[in-house]
Amino acid sequence: MIGAESSLSQQGVRLSPAAQHMRAATHEGLVALDPTGQIVPAIAERWIVTDDGLSYIFRLRDSEWPDGEEISAAQVRNMLQQSIRQLDGTTLGLDLAKVTEVRAMAGRVIEMRLSSPMPDFLRLLAQPELGLVNRGLGAGPMAVAPARENALVNLTAIPPELRGLPAREDWEEVSRELNVRAASAREAVNAFASGEVDLLLGGTIATFPMAQLGPLSRGNVQVDPALGLFGLIFRSDEGVLADPARREALAMAIDRGEMIQPFGLGGWQATTWIVPPAVFSPQQYPNSRWGDQSIEERRNIARQRIAAWQSGSDDGPVLRVGLPNGPGSDLLFDHLSEAWRAIGVTTVRTGMGEGAELELRDRLARYSSPRWFLNQLNCAIEIGLCSQEADDLVARSLTIRDPVAKQQALAEAHAQMVAAEVFIPLGVPVRWSLVRSTVGNYQANQWGIHPLFALSEPTT
Repeated sequence: MIGAESSLSQQGVRLSPAAQHMRAATHEGLVALDPTGQIVPAIAERWIVTDDGLSYIFRLRDSEWPDGEEISAAQVRNMLQQSIRQLDGTTLGLDLAKVTEVRAMAGRVIEMRLSSPMPDFLRLLAQPELGLVNRGLGAGPMAVAPARENALVNLTAIPPELRGLPAREDWEEVSRELNVRAASAREAVNAFASGEVDLLLGGTIATFPMAQLGPLSRGNVQVDPALGLFGLIFRSDEGVLADPARREALAMAIDRGEMIQPFGLGGWQATTWIVPPAVFSPQQYPNSRWGDQSIEERRNIARQRIAAWQSGSDDGPVLRVGLPNGPGSDLLFDHLSEAWRAIGVTTVRTGMGEGAELELRDRLARYSSPRWFLNQLNCAIEIGLCSQEADDLVARSLTIRDPVAKQQALAEAHAQMVAAEVFIPLGVPVRWSLVRSTVGNYQANQWGIHPLFALSEPTT
């Protein structure tokens, strides 16, 4: 895993990608994701959804926690309620805002009620942060074994009979231990190139050029067909950034196709909208925000707006841009710097969280809905500029049961957010892995989660 060594043992509800994979492996929720990103049973062995889409009823499997205590509906209800409370103030908490009640019913049955239908609700429940914790332990499907080295976390698959599932006589032969560690991108790529590791997870656009270094064949690099938010948030609305039209000028000046060319990423999808048009059904606006205008025409308009703000001053505006470390960020900054220099704006690069006026926002979607994208820029999250009018429309949509009216409310919220110019969209996030040909049960998917439990099965 690319990340800090401490990320593998990270706790709480704000998890790094490495911690998400570890939590998913050791702390099942009601449901989980398989290697393709599809929903599969976990603590819940089956479920039904009422015809109105407002009630999800889960039957828990007959199993125990690692300490031998039976998993009960009352426990699971309390854990879910606690997780939802702890997630308050996060984007995932906003995603869960439709949950109005969690009930423990007779036997091993849990009911979750929603304020309005949410077709992707099961995908939301499969998020690692909603894995169930009892006295600090999860119910699997894997357990942490004593490490042979301090830098490693050893994961072993829990036998199915200990998870309330039918026993397998050949379990010892068909399951295998995983040795997991976190390292910097450079260390991780070098370890893969030397044959020391078989699978590397957690690559982003900041580190993507590293995937092409060393004796790696093209087939080893797997790029997820990701869905999510990738662009620049505004941390300031002072000076040249005080006017939404000038903030739009920065977005207009970027040639997104040219920006991605140095990366050699075939099939990467650029976007000029916060919510990609295809996420709405039916589509609410054209694919391109600025129609048929060429990049030269857009930059001319942007240059005029910046020049008008300068009011005869010889000194143009200077903006700091916060980006993570890595050669991919170097390429990204080079393009932004060149594009904005063409309209009279000078850029200075800083690290993340170092007081820049603009900063990269790079997040994978949890589910496919306009509401997920809009929640990423909600005023309650306090990450940068926002639109309270858009947030109010999103909140109103939570109780709208008619799907057409709901889409209209979310489209209006998106229009408000775009008009406020709170974000510069660039395209889809980049997530990549290095995968040895002998590794089975790995599949690229749009959610960027690659279950470690599936990797414990034999590869030959």
